[in-house]
Formats: sequence, C-alpha cells, structure tokens
Amino acid sequence: MNEEGIGSETKGKLDDDVDALFKLPLSEFIGARNDLAARLKAAGRADDANLVKALAKPSISAWAVNQLHWRHREALDRLFVTVQRFRQAQTSHTGGRIVDMRGSLDTRSEALSHLSNLATVLLRDAGHNPTPDTIHRITTTLEAVSAYATPSDGPTPGRLTQDLDPPGFESLASLISGTVTTKRNNELTMVTPSQKSRSAAAKMRQTTSPAGDVQRVRQAEETRRARIAAAKLTLQEAKRSLTEATSSAQRLETAQKKAYADAKEADAAARHAEKQVREAEERFKKASASSQDAAQRAQRIAAEAEEAAQAVEDAKHAIEKASKAFDSLFEKSV
Repeated sequence: MNEEGIGSETKGKLDDDVDALFKLPLSEFIGARNDLAARLKAAGRADDANLVKALAKPSISAWAVNQLHWRHREALDRLFVTVQRFRQAQTSHTGGRIVDMRGSLDTRSEALSHLSNLATVLLRDAGHNPTPDTIHRITTTLEAVSAYATPSDGPTPGRLTQDLDPPGFESLASLISGTVTTKRNNELTMVTPSQKSRSAAAKMRQTTSPAGDVQRVRQAEETRRARIAAAKLTLQEAKRSLTEATSSAQRLETAQKKAYADAKEADAAARHAEKQVREAEERFKKASASSQDAAQRAQRIAAEAEEAAQAVEDAKHAIEKASKAFDSLFEKSV
C-alpha cells in the first residue's frame, strides 16, 4: 500500500475513534479523550494527539443532539427534508406556494417536537434531568443544524460540543440559490419602457406581496412555536404530576395493605394471648385446688403418722411390761 493509501486509512481510523468518543456517555468523554490522545502520542502521531486533546467536552444539550444523530438518524434526516421542502416551496412559482410553505413549516415543527421527545428519553435513560431549558436548547440547536443547505455545510453532525443559535427566518431564505434572482433581473432588462409603465403597479404588488406573505408566515410560525413550547411544557408538567400522583397512590395503597395485614396479625396475636391467659387461669385454679388437696392430705397423713408413732410407743411399753411379768413368773417357778 502506498503512502497516500496509508494516510487515508489512518485518517479514517482517527475519524472512527473520534466518532466513538462522541457516542460515549457524557461522563466518560474526558477520560476516553485523554486515553486516545495518549495512544496517538505514543504512536508518534503528535499532531493527531493535539487535535484530539483539544476536543471540548460537549454541553448536555449538544451531547443529546449528537446522540440523536447516532441513534435516531432517520428522525433527524426527516427534519432536514422538511427544510429542503420549505426552500423548494419558496422558489416555486405555483399558486400554492404559500400553502406549500406553511405545510413544510408544520411538518418541520412536528419533526422538531418528535426529536425533542426522543432527546427527553435519551437524557432520562442516561441519568440526566431533561429540564425545560435543556429541551429548549436542544430544539434551538436542531433548528440551527437544519438551517444549512446540506448537513455537510454546517457543523459536523454527531460531534457538536456546544449549543448553536438558529438563524433568523430571513436567513433561511438567504440560503436559497441566487439563480432565480439573476433570471428575474435579466427578464426585467428586456421589458420596454411602455411595458414597464403599464405593469409597474402589478410588479410592485408582485414584489411586495411575497415579502408580506413571508412576514405573515414567519409571525404565524413564531406564534405557533411559542404555543407548542408552552403546551409541551404544560404537558410535561402534567405527565410529571401524574407520575408523582400515581407513585404516591401506589405507595399509599401498599402502606394501607400493610397496615391492614399488621392489624389483622395484631388482632390474631391478641386473641391468642387472651386464650393463653384464660388457659393459664384455668391451670392456676386447678393447681391451686390440687395444692389445697395435697396440703389437706399431708395434714391427714401427719396426724395418722403421729397416731401410729404413739401406737408404737404404747406397744413398746406393753411388750416391756409383758416381758417383766414373764421374767417374774419364770423366776418363781424355778
């Protein structure tokens, strides 16, 4: 492979590496950028390393627009198509030009709204808070990117590092090719003085009417965008309130169920304890009665034992007396 081919392959690899940086989660950008710069420098590519080192960390809104480019390219391309159709409608000489322009603007607003919803999801999935201000900056950056004739004419798609301000409505018209204006000027030079005088008023109306129409369309679009932004904010707040209310209701329902279960368990425990108390009282009564019976038996046995002891003593005395009498009789007989 020749040097030109090697250089082209190296540049392509660098582009892929840089694209990979901008696809990463925002928190990983700085570390990955520094690692890539270090690898390039170690490989003897100091210029490339300096270029990479100079890449700024994107703002949160610029990062979200980059992710739309990498993950939702079709939705982003639809926005570019609506702007191109608007330009085509501006250069059209048909009677329905204004209608086509308004239709293109409506489609453009819908595309922007869809992209802002996608960006909201991307931010939440990445752990970021999609505040109204962040969504507004994302929308204005999308308007700025889409204002160029082709994506390649503007900022590098997917590599934005900061927010962009969209051009004014008149700037969109200035991006149209100048060939139409040149053609009209050439046609005017071929008109005779008498033709000019007869058609002066008509040409004045033709000259001023489109500008007035564009101004009215611009004002209508600005009003529409403001209403859409306000409605979207209201809708987002309503959704957030609904989510919070639903979560709160679920928590309360769970707490209520647990409270009912705890109360039921406590009631069962109380009933069991009451039963145990009753049983203990019965056992105590029986034990007390048994104790009294045992005490009485013990007293009776003690009395009987005392009587038996006395009987033994009496028997001993009787035996002793009988023994003496026997001995006396025996002695006399001898």
